[in-house]
Amino acid sequence: MELRRLGRTDLRVSVVGLGCNNFGWKADLAGTRSIIDAALACGINFLDTSDSYGPSEDFIGEVLGERRRNVVLATKFGSPMDREGRKKGASRAYIMTAVESSLRRLRTDWIDLYQLHYPDPATPIEETLRALEDLLRAGKVRAIGCSNLSAAQLDEAQEVAQRAGLTGFASTQNEYSLLVRGLEQARATHREARAGAPALFPARKRIAHRQVQARPAGAGGCAPGRCAALLRQLP
Repeated sequence: MELRRLGRTDLRVSVVGLGCNNFGWKADLAGTRSIIDAALACGINFLDTSDSYGPSEDFIGEVLGERRRNVVLATKFGSPMDREGRKKGASRAYIMTAVESSLRRLRTDWIDLYQLHYPDPATPIEETLRALEDLLRAGKVRAIGCSNLSAAQLDEAQEVAQRAGLTGFASTQNEYSLLVRGLEQARATHREARAGAPALFPARKRIAHRQVQARPAGAGGCAPGRCAALLRQLP
């Protein structure tokens, strides 16, 4: 599996990543284990989840065990975590609480890529970036990214980071499909010339995850070896 450098970071990620949003929802713990085992066997080293994906973080932490050091582990914060809407957002206070919860569920001392899941209009982006900078300096995260920001919001975040001497987002993960083309605008914007331009992830290219998790072994479907073969066929 080819590895590529993630933006300007020292992280090297596989060209095919594993989206983990269905762990605990459509895939139980045994299914999660089969999916992760098959992905790692194919050379996939990038796992992407979120604290809002149900028990996904907890399942990943249990399944990886000692193999945690062999993967680039990405998760997200900011989405609502309770019905009352109190546990969400990108304020400093919330980030500091959210990261500790994710570290505990993932059973790890650090997160390779920590991502803002959605923009938080109630919090200045500089407050968010300063909190993330502190996590970088503390060694609790290795790189920071964002998700679902518009091109204008991404521009603002990178400009604020540059002006304040902070680390900007290393990546952005946005929806991209035949019907949703906004990512092309963001790519064109950052191709024009920004030294701090983040790497772009298309968040709807979840082919590998769908192929593997949809047919668990023992259900008239896909055994781990067959799943690995399917993954190897991906471009």
